[in-house]
Amino acid sequence: MEYINLNNSYYRNLDENFTNALNFYETNYSHEELIELLKSGNIPQKQIAALKLESIKSEEDAFILLSNLTGQDGKIREAVSLRLAEFMSDKNYIKYFNFPQYVQIFLDAVIDINGNICRNVIQAISNLKENPDFYNIFCPKLAELTFHLLDIVEKFDFQDGKYKVNKEAFKLYWCLETIYVFWDKFEIEELKEIITRSSDIAEYTIREKAAKILTHNFNDNDLCVIKEKLKQDSNYYVRRF
Repeated sequence: MEYINLNNSYYRNLDENFTNALNFYETNYSHEELIELLKSGNIPQKQIAALKLESIKSEEDAFILLSNLTGQDGKIREAVSLRLAEFMSDKNYIKYFNFPQYVQIFLDAVIDINGNICRNVIQAISNLKENPDFYNIFCPKLAELTFHLLDIVEKFDFQDGKYKVNKEAFKLYWCLETIYVFWDKFEIEELKEIITRSSDIAEYTIREKAAKILTHNFNDNDLCVIKEKLKQDSNYYVRRF
């Protein structure tokens, strides 16, 4: 009987939470109220506030939105990443996100455990690709992180099934996906090392990303050799590129 009471209480709370979230979503809030909820609301309030936010009006708005991109519940992070992809594609808003202090936030977000967040953030920062104030800071940090992950992943036995293997390989996967976008902002020797090492990783998803980067036009014999090698890879998803 005690178990049933606990179970009923659980479903009652779930019902109440859903009703509260629905009421919140259907309520009209001013821009200022949504920003305030992003600052101090609970999980559903922050999530819905991000989704309902229609514009960025100041550097402070951008800072408050970005402060919810990392270190928050996954529902909040994903909602914020989705809105960022939309806001940062708009020339009226992109200026609010191009500050050096945001580089580390973006770097952490492109290796989020949630692939949707990674994808949204890469789309968002691709709008800063031609801005040297961004890529001159971001790309060296991305390269450093990528080399660090390569050092780790190269030592793993991908047959052991450990979560750590998947976690670090997942981060490397998204680093390489980001490099695909910013490829021409790297020193060629640095990029060659990343591609060469990635092309030899036993985990096929990493080789796949190396092959994808090589779809760009490189006038380099060594990279052409690697590209041809990957075209003969045993895995279809690698050789399709």
